[in-house]
Amino acid sequence: MRYDYVPLPERQPIKWPNGAHVALILTFNLETWDLTKPTKEKYYAGGPPILPDVLAGDTPDFPNYTWREYGQRVGIWRLYDLMDEMGVKASCTTNAVTFERRKPMVDACLSRGFELLAHNWEQGELLTDFAHDPARERDIVLRSLEQYEKYVGRKAKGWLSSSLRSTTKTADILAEYGCTFYCDLMNDDQPYLLGTNHGPIVAVPYSNEINDFTLLTRRNHTTDEYRDILIEELSVLHQEGATTARIMNVGLHPHVSGRAYRIRALREFIAYAKSLPGVWWATREEIAAWYLQNHQNHFPGQG
Repeated sequence: MRYDYVPLPERQPIKWPNGAHVALILTFNLETWDLTKPTKEKYYAGGPPILPDVLAGDTPDFPNYTWREYGQRVGIWRLYDLMDEMGVKASCTTNAVTFERRKPMVDACLSRGFELLAHNWEQGELLTDFAHDPARERDIVLRSLEQYEKYVGRKAKGWLSSSLRSTTKTADILAEYGCTFYCDLMNDDQPYLLGTNHGPIVAVPYSNEINDFTLLTRRNHTTDEYRDILIEELSVLHQEGATTARIMNVGLHPHVSGRAYRIRALREFIAYAKSLPGVWWATREEIAAWYLQNHQNHFPGQG
């Protein structure tokens, strides 16, 4: 995987379809964890725990496991209901095991016509664990993509790694498979091309900053502060996007934003976003397809 450092002032402007200023993506992460792992090491289950003193992988940690499981049993349905109420679509990511262990979550996404991305095999298994075992990493990625194809009925176009922990080889594997976009890099407000050994793939940046886990669980912002941060981010990007288009991704986890006392923040943010002209409620696949057709001259020297 290769990419150039090209600061924003050195780029040519890009314009989204219909002159939109911002491509807005609401990302629901449909994640599934193993209850235990065959290890005495502390088990990283896909994010910081709600309770401290994380247990060894071979010991069930019911407070932390069931806190996350709330999102699968209750929170995601509150989020789906909100999307139905507001008349907008989300972009979902799913671990391969979710298709079998928590199938109703995925079915509800697909039945609504939401975008669905491949998101690793299981949330507690990080590709960086196999940074020095490329055959094992390749096996995990390809098994995940094959599981996606089996259940969705078409090949995956894009990928987000568990906890965004990928290696320098991940994008090459995805491009070889035929994926058009990759979301693990968080270094931009615009798409750009990554070079791989199998041709270019579009980086469609995710955000760990505009993310409910960071804002609500790590930084302990209130519901009102959460809403205000999202509105402020979109407001500034929308203003800047009049000159050159931007992306705003909002990372959402059903066990975090799906709580009853937090859902208001998203409802009020979405209402604000819908009130703005020039917001493109885009899928990542649409962004990647548009960029592959229109990237010429965006970055100096980019073909």
